[in-house]
Amino acid sequence: MQVQIHTDNHIQGTDAMAQWASSTVKTALERFAGQITRVEVHLSDENAGKKNTAESIQCTMEARLEGHQPLAIKHLGANLNQAIEGAVEKMNKLISSTLGRTTRV
Repeated sequence: MQVQIHTDNHIQGTDAMAQWASSTVKTALERFAGQITRVEVHLSDENAGKKNTAESIQCTMEARLEGHQPLAIKHLGANLNQAIEGAVEKMNKLISSTLGRTTRV
């Protein structure tokens, strides 16, 4: 499974942050590793660097599964950790339901 991390101009995309985010995504989606070809993670600051609010960091995640259309979700969090953790939780549920629907046919 390939994981790509993208950030906007208001989030500092260091190598350490990218490695942490990639590791978090891979660990959380590990049980689907055989079906996922690529996961793209887009991190952005909804307030464009201005005053922080309760949930200003957005994580948009797109997973590409073999034989399926790409799946995408969004999650807002107060910081990068909350945004990514919430997004992988949502993606886990979406992949489970998508794969569950196709195996029940």
